[in-house]
Amino acid sequence: MMNSRLLFAVVLNLIIVLKVARAGAESKVHIVYLGEKQHDDPKHVTESHHQMLSSLLGSEVEADDSMVHSYRHGFSGFAAKLTESQAKKIADSPDVVHVIPDSFYKLATTRTWDYLGLSVGNLKNLLNDTNMGDQVIIGFIDSGVWPESESFNDNGVGPVPSHWKGGCQSGENFELTNCNRKLIGAKYFINGFLAENEGFNSTGSRDYISARDFIGHGTHVASIAGGSFVPNVSYKGLAGGNLRGGAPRARIAIYKACWYVDQLGTVACSSSDILKAMDEAMHDGVDVLSLSLGAQVPLYPEIDLRDRIATGAFHAVAKGIIVVCAGGNSGPAAQTVLNTAPWVITVAATTLDRSFPTPITLGNNNVILGQALYTGQEVSFTSLVYPENSGHSNVTFSGVCERLNLNPNGTMRGKVVLCFTTATLFTAVSRAASYVKSAGGVGVIIARNPGYNLTPCRDDFPCVAIDYELGTDILLYIRSTGSPVVKIQPSRTMVGQPVGTKVATFSSRGPNSISPAILKPDIGAPGVSILAATSPDSNSSAGGFDILAGTSMAAPVISGVVALLKAMHPDWSPAAFRSAILTTARRTDPFGEQIFAEGSSRKVADPFDYGGGLVNPEKAADPGLIYDMGPKDYIIYLCSAGYNDSSISQLVGQVTVCSNPKPSVLDVNLPSLTIPNLKEEVNLTRTVTNVGPVNSVYKVVVEPPLGVQVVVTPKKLVFNSKTKSLSFMVRVSTIHKINTGFYFGSLIWRDSVHNVTIPVSVRTQILQNYYDEN
Repeated sequence: MMNSRLLFAVVLNLIIVLKVARAGAESKVHIVYLGEKQHDDPKHVTESHHQMLSSLLGSEVEADDSMVHSYRHGFSGFAAKLTESQAKKIADSPDVVHVIPDSFYKLATTRTWDYLGLSVGNLKNLLNDTNMGDQVIIGFIDSGVWPESESFNDNGVGPVPSHWKGGCQSGENFELTNCNRKLIGAKYFINGFLAENEGFNSTGSRDYISARDFIGHGTHVASIAGGSFVPNVSYKGLAGGNLRGGAPRARIAIYKACWYVDQLGTVACSSSDILKAMDEAMHDGVDVLSLSLGAQVPLYPEIDLRDRIATGAFHAVAKGIIVVCAGGNSGPAAQTVLNTAPWVITVAATTLDRSFPTPITLGNNNVILGQALYTGQEVSFTSLVYPENSGHSNVTFSGVCERLNLNPNGTMRGKVVLCFTTATLFTAVSRAASYVKSAGGVGVIIARNPGYNLTPCRDDFPCVAIDYELGTDILLYIRSTGSPVVKIQPSRTMVGQPVGTKVATFSSRGPNSISPAILKPDIGAPGVSILAATSPDSNSSAGGFDILAGTSMAAPVISGVVALLKAMHPDWSPAAFRSAILTTARRTDPFGEQIFAEGSSRKVADPFDYGGGLVNPEKAADPGLIYDMGPKDYIIYLCSAGYNDSSISQLVGQVTVCSNPKPSVLDVNLPSLTIPNLKEEVNLTRTVTNVGPVNSVYKVVVEPPLGVQVVVTPKKLVFNSKTKSLSFMVRVSTIHKINTGFYFGSLIWRDSVHNVTIPVSVRTQILQNYYDEN
């Protein structure tokens, strides 16, 4: 088993552990989706459904008993009671598009996709219109894969896509037969790692010298984006349902470039191995490349070959591959976002509309709802203590969570302990629980900054988080009575209202520290408490599944969405997908409430927290207009950013000479307007391409940032069969007389259906290059 204090050096994750139980297979309702109707007469459609079901079950009587619904109007399909083996058999029929378990109304830890509007219950949505991403190949550069995981089963999956040129590589505990029609590629890259770690003992390492995953991170991210259906995954009754990835019919290719270092208890990913993995992925024919990796601030410029991700991604994008990257876990500090190249999609992490309230009942009958992932037995009324000096003793007590071990013997025995911490890492919580448990305590209540990550304690020890205000309320109760007591009940699950969506505290923030005029991150996606497959070797694995948090988990959510969009729009450029996702994103949660950004203190989220907003897959499928870019546009960006001709030529592989005067970085055709140093009036241009109805008319709506004037010319765009792309000019000026922070607004092109929205971020800088501490 791995060390419980495993630190991820390069792979960006914040680990949350859940133990997952699998229920046995049983007969249940399945939806058999057949695509478009083959008959206009609904009666004939229903008869064909009964014939198919009769052939499967052996008699018309059994078919009648099994049939639940016949879908015969908008599309063809039916719902029937089938065993797992029957579902697999019918899924292999050439007339069947796919078979999915009917779990629409279950409370599921796989909440992500329902939350984003991609429920399997709606058979005419992006998920089903694209056959769940079939024929799209997602490549993952990470820590490998556990091929036996049920998330990579190929039940009902068709032939390998014809454009696939890759394959699987045998190695330690990994055979070619471990791959299938779902997991179509698995390779590993270790030469760079070995060159930098000469003392690495490959025979003694717990990691596998193959594509097999030891730590579970690569398995997790791959199953988030493209995992197959796995029925009946639950967490001890706290939540349960069917598990799947965002594009469950997409194919998965694994490129292992991250290795566990036993001596350090960390994971290392050599940049040369990463670049080689990207090179192989480009050759093999992946359509989407997902990287939950990153460096740290200060960042290398995009033209610096030490930034292997930006370098490899440039070439991948030039070949039409969409590259999706995690934005980093150094939030909520500003200017910490990673993977900032304008040719990649950079992802921030948000929460879901779900929480785990845990009742804490004090002896005065006051009930406080903390947050925990505790599923053990109720802790009945028990003595409650806050270790502190009474003033009548020379013995030193400490109520600081990290110092609970300094308290005298017997202080915490048989009691629930209240402590306070200002630390942001989970180690403070885990240590506090460890100290209390080893001292004979029965639970711990941890008062901390609200918004930091929720994680269960080892061995399901009662470990409940509250904020400082509630912690102070409990402390005042302790001080008000001679015999304080408390009861802790198991955690519950709350989904939907009133739970709001927030940008996670750990999610790295903009502005971009390399090029402030390039908005990063691009988009937000759920990245907190995400359930997916993992390696059984992981110390946090339970039944082959785990719940993790981080932008590492948010990035594959976007990769899954992009795979669906790629299946619908196979000819779009990588920039078109980013534009579609960003310009259609939600600025409010699915209930219409504002999205906040966690931190100290909480605030309304802005573009530096989540880019365009929270991803809205259904809207992204039909964006109306796109802000498109190609390799030539990226070269213009590099010239505008001030990189010299030789550096750019080295990156793009051909002689490149920038124009004189150099172009403005503000004119790079991004789906955003970010002006970090506005002093005098500036004019900038954007070009939009119509991907909606041929004859479309759009009118502009401007929501200017505070104290900033934004004028758009023309105010109307008219598209027809001959005019597919149009440019417009934006004139921006400020009325501020002093240096300001960033103010935010929007620029929207509207027709009767679409609201093509880009964020506008402007900072007035009267005195340039001036750092103000105040």
